[in-house]
Amino acid sequence: MSKTWKAQKRPTALAALVAAGVLSALATPHSGLAGQESPADEPGSELRVWLLTAAPGDAVWERYGHNALRVLDTSTGRDVSYNWGIFDFEQVDFIPRFLQGRMLYRMAPFRTDAMIASYAQAGREVVSQELNLSPAQKVMLRDFADRNALPENREYTYQYFRDNCSTRVRDLLDLVLGGAIRAESESYRGATYRFHTRRLTQVDPLIFTGMDLLLGPPTDAEITVWDEMFVPMVLRDEIRSMTVPGADGSRQALVIGEERVVTSARTVDPEAPPRWLWVYLLIGLFVGGILASVGLPAARSARVLRGAVLAVAILWSLLGGALGLILVGLLFTDHVFSYGNENLFLANPLMLGTAALLALSLMSERWRKPLRTWSRLVAGVALCGLIWHVLPVSPQANAMFFALALPAHLGLAWGLGRSDPRAGGQRTSAG
Repeated sequence: MSKTWKAQKRPTALAALVAAGVLSALATPHSGLAGQESPADEPGSELRVWLLTAAPGDAVWERYGHNALRVLDTSTGRDVSYNWGIFDFEQVDFIPRFLQGRMLYRMAPFRTDAMIASYAQAGREVVSQELNLSPAQKVMLRDFADRNALPENREYTYQYFRDNCSTRVRDLLDLVLGGAIRAESESYRGATYRFHTRRLTQVDPLIFTGMDLLLGPPTDAEITVWDEMFVPMVLRDEIRSMTVPGADGSRQALVIGEERVVTSARTVDPEAPPRWLWVYLLIGLFVGGILASVGLPAARSARVLRGAVLAVAILWSLLGGALGLILVGLLFTDHVFSYGNENLFLANPLMLGTAALLALSLMSERWRKPLRTWSRLVAGVALCGLIWHVLPVSPQANAMFFALALPAHLGLAWGLGRSDPRAGGQRTSAG
């Protein structure tokens, strides 16, 4: 997950006016916080702190939303939002770092009105929650964030689930609250990292499929509510009803006020992943049927039809083989949540051999028998994966990929076992 607010985006005048007006209303002084009256001259009494949460946007790196901590100094008017989600495509070694799982993110304070206006221009909802912190806690939060923004401290190695813009905000709040957030968030409710990834990417089926394919068994372990807060909207929702110890020892609400700073007509982020297993199965049966047709009499006697089916077979094998190389390559990177990916049973580099043998068999008869044997090997590997998947030792939730790929593997092996891929009308033995 990657999220960013790009400073070079210039907000429209209307968006800027709307944001400025709302912020002005939010910043109106009030008396005390949830029963905590503080002397006016106590350090930190001039500060107010909010959690700002932006809903998902259109770009891939915006699908998980974004958050920041806003700190207003009512004595000086300084109003900044600390943003831990900054990255730069033009950064030196950006692509190598991305591929290795070592992307560098950084944090920076931005003018709050400009940042909110940017989200308003993009049509993304923004929710502002004022936090019930003591003056000392506010000073601690501000000073920590300012030190974090120094050039020597601002960069960090981004990790998709465990170290991102939301976990950085969560951890800082937990720090100033003495561990109160974590103490209330160690329960389980059946969610996994894959669960949240699926539900938030379902708006784009290709991104949904690609990301789910690349994620391995580590994303299927049940996680705590604390872990779920890698999603900004989960952090927003959880602190809404959270209580923390007050100065007098009583429990007090962490959020003392909530405002929808920017409204949006966008669809609210889904609460659960889609149930698309049957869709993947239908697609798999369709592709499998096409590949199996290479062994039917009509394909053996019609050169154009046979050539079209073999072209599909080559493309399928090239795609699966390339994905297999990617899955193997991820094992040698810091993308730890792709380790042990059982989709290698279905998309593996052996499929590149199938593509090569298909092409060679069209030029020489000597490659036909090796092709049939190789296609059976690839299908056998996929069947072994299915057996492994149904055993209780498999933790990975990838049934939809077996529904998608296994029919294609079996169809191609069956079709090649019944037909010579080059000679029209001649049926060969299964070899």
